[in-house]
Amino acid sequence: MTEAQPADPQLPTGELRLTVGRRGGRGVATSQYHQGALRVIRPHYLDASGQVAYTIVNPGGGYLGGDVYDVDIQVEEQARLLLTTQSATKIYRTPGAPALQHTRIRLGPGASLEYVPDQLIAYRDATYRQQTVVELAADSSLVMCDVVTPGWSPDGDLFRYEEVRLRNEIHRDGHLLALDNLLIRPGDPASPLSGMLFLEDYSHLGSMLVVDPRVDADLVQELQDLLAPLDPGGQLGLSLLNGPGFALRALSRSTGALNKMLFTAIDLLRHRWYRQQPLNLRKY
Repeated sequence: MTEAQPADPQLPTGELRLTVGRRGGRGVATSQYHQGALRVIRPHYLDASGQVAYTIVNPGGGYLGGDVYDVDIQVEEQARLLLTTQSATKIYRTPGAPALQHTRIRLGPGASLEYVPDQLIAYRDATYRQQTVVELAADSSLVMCDVVTPGWSPDGDLFRYEEVRLRNEIHRDGHLLALDNLLIRPGDPASPLSGMLFLEDYSHLGSMLVVDPRVDADLVQELQDLLAPLDPGGQLGLSLLNGPGFALRALSRSTGALNKMLFTAIDLLRHRWYRQQPLNLRKY
């Protein structure tokens, strides 16, 4: 009997590499690789626009302490990709070492990516650090969302996780356009999440980053007017970037309310720029 070999400590817990090109007017995978606890479901097309949709799956069901995930996404010239996840990203207890995810995204000339994952749920005693580096051509288009929610804990209290850090670094045409560093540490007595200018009495946080040469002040104002009825508490902010793009942040007490805001914004952009119907990911 051959003795089982120990796992290679240098290999990530999960690794995914996906390159999408344009063939016959549709997006298709020109290169695909995965190993460990990451997969993609076979591609599908939500409409006749040619935009291909891929869904990332973690068969392990959640992230644990010491896990490292590497994701590399490339969208070639004039191709369009919609990327989502099969379900929420769940971060469980991480004693000894945080769970890490490194993502690199490259968009070629005229390429577009809509990255709309399900929510990130951080459970009690969880530490999670996510770093995303995006490299765009001058005329490529990026729409990228995140929703962070607290997981269940036995005592019923919110914010029992240790730390969530989401760092997004966006380069356009070889120059740094935006650096967005979100750090949430519920146990830090110097900055309690319930305090003024933090989360106050809200529990859920939504973010959207959009970079596209068609973004201007008029579009941001239109989005503000459109989203205002969905934000009765005034917990939504929209800001132009130092370039053709904007950042959105919103607070809420539910994932559903945040998703409604984010999808309303996405649907306006999809219709305005590509004449597409509202986004329906057809997961449920």
